Amino acid sequence: MSRLLPVAIAGLMLGVSLATKTQTPSTQAAEDLTAQTQASTTQTVEDEAAKNAKKARAALDAMVQALGGEQWLNIKNQERQGHLAGFYNGEPDPGTTKVWEFHSWPDHDRLEYTAHRDVVQFYEGREGWEVTYRGKKALPKEQVDDFLRRRDHSIETAVKVWLKDPKTILVYEGQHLAERHLAEQVSLISAQNEAITILMDVQTHLPLRRIFQWRDPVYKDKNTDAEEYDDYHIMDGFPTPLTITRFKNNDMTRQLFLDRVTYNRDLPADFWSVDAASHRIKK
Repeated sequence: MSRLLPVAIAGLMLGVSLATKTQTPSTQAAEDLTAQTQASTTQTVEDEAAKNAKKARAALDAMVQALGGEQWLNIKNQERQGHLAGFYNGEPDPGTTKVWEFHSWPDHDRLEYTAHRDVVQFYEGREGWEVTYRGKKALPKEQVDDFLRRRDHSIETAVKVWLKDPKTILVYEGQHLAERHLAEQVSLISAQNEAITILMDVQTHLPLRRIFQWRDPVYKDKNTDAEEYDDYHIMDGFPTPLTITRFKNNDMTRQLFLDRVTYNRDLPADFWSVDAASHRIKK
C-alpha cells in the first residue's frame, strides 16, 4: 500500500497538469476577454468624466467672461458700501447696520461698522483684529475661522486658485433652479476632498449661488454654508450683485444690501495697518 501511494500521487499530479494544459487556451481567452472588457469599461468611464469636466470648465469660463474676463481676474481691490441685516431662526433682527467692506486679493479684508465707522475689523492672512475706541484686540477664533472659511471657498478663490490646480476635479451637475432662475451647476473638488459648488444663470452666466460644506470641530456634524447673489448692476464696468444673502444649513443668517461698489481704488499707504486704524479711532 505504501509503494502505491507515491505512484498514485504522481499520477494525480500528471492528470492535473494535463488538465491544466488542456484548459489553458480557453481559460486564457476568458481572462483576456475579461481584461479587455474591464479596460473598455474603464476607458468609457474616463472618456465620460473628461467630457463632463470639459463641460464644467466651459461653464466656469463663461462665468468669468460674464464677470469681466481678464479685467475681473486682475481687480486690485473693491469697496462695498451698504446696510447689513441679521437674522436668527429665519426672523430678522430689528434694524440694520451700516457697513463698508474692503477686499484686496488674496488675503486682506477690512470691515467698518456704524455711521461713524468707529468699529473696524481686519482679516489679514490668517489673523483677525478688531479696533474700537478702546484700542485693538484679537477677534475670537470662532469668528475668524468662519470668515476665513468663506474666503477660502469664495467664487474668487474657486477661480483663481482651485481652477488652476491640476488636481482639482470638475463636475458638471446639470441645470437647477437658483434665485428663481434656471442655472448650470458645477462643483470643484480639491485634492483635500473639499468642494465648492457654483450655480450660474444659463442666460447671463453670472453666479447666482455658492455652496460649500464644513465639519463642525466640536460636534463633528456637517454644516452647509451658502450665499445667493441677486440684483446685478454694472459698477465701474463690472456686473455686481447688490443683494447678497447668506444661509447656514438652509436658514437665512444675514442679508447685505449694497448702495455703492467701487473697484481698483487708490488706498492710503497705511490702509491695512491695524495700529494706524487704532490710533485714528482713539483720537
